[in-house]
Amino acid sequence: MTTTDVLPEVPPVTTDVSPAASTALPVLSQLDVLESEAMLVIREITAELERPVLLFSGGKDSVVMLHVAAKAFWPAPIPFPVLHVDTGHNFPEVLEYRDATVERLGLRLEVASVQDWIDDGRLKERADGTRNPLQTQPLLDAIARHRFDGVFGGGRRDEEKARAKERVVSLRDDFGQWDPKNQRPELWNLFNPRHRPGEHVRVFPLSNWTELDVWRYIEREQIDLPGLYYTHERDVFSRDGMLLAVGPYSRPRADELVERRRVRYRTVGDMSCTGAVASEAVSVADVVAEVAASTLTERGATRADDRISEAAMEDRKKEGYF
Repeated sequence: MTTTDVLPEVPPVTTDVSPAASTALPVLSQLDVLESEAMLVIREITAELERPVLLFSGGKDSVVMLHVAAKAFWPAPIPFPVLHVDTGHNFPEVLEYRDATVERLGLRLEVASVQDWIDDGRLKERADGTRNPLQTQPLLDAIARHRFDGVFGGGRRDEEKARAKERVVSLRDDFGQWDPKNQRPELWNLFNPRHRPGEHVRVFPLSNWTELDVWRYIEREQIDLPGLYYTHERDVFSRDGMLLAVGPYSRPRADELVERRRVRYRTVGDMSCTGAVASEAVSVADVVAEVAASTLTERGATRADDRISEAAMEDRKKEGYF
């Protein structure tokens, strides 16, 4: 090159660095980023494991997780079954929704029944009547029986402090137990589901979502939910600061007044320990506004099983709970 040669002042033809091009780049919303991350987790883990399964109860978090999974593999079908640990005390509306969704998507549903374990003597009813803590052994039995090596769950870090400690991909030992002091680093969204025979991993694609993110996503994607997530009239009574529904598994005591109230549920689980909240939210937009103004997570506000002790959730997770 001589001093008279002039370097080109334009970039290569394959690169457009004009101001117009930079402003035209797509900008992902927060929901787009969260959805993309969840899809990445589901696809990567499904590709690396042999027998994954997705926990599906019909609750809003599992519904959103299933919706993301369906989009992740579309137009192919979801390549793994769904598993529900049925306490026998579930809301009928939620079970109807679960069955209709499974049929619509053509999924294989596996049900682990707490009642079966009680009937044959492997479990005993608790004195307080709640069955949520009894789900652990039927869950572990189903995982071992079907040889599932990865279990997708809808847990989120904002729900409860024990869940905030957990990685997206969480190792369980050959007893199905979680050791919070033995967790793998997850740098740059690199996930490690490797495990020895007999072990498995729990996978939480919605770890970085909040309750508000879930509801905004439901609104954007126009996802149908069981009707009890919206305001309806129900006979309830107050116990320990929660509104419990009158039903076959939750009966008021002599000193507890039954009232007809307009309520909705922020989370659904065992009827005996899941509380409703007074609400006038009749649409998804109403719920989004209500959740945005709330200062309590849904589990902190409505789940009696998390109030057994300060470490109730962590103790159950160490034993193999969700």
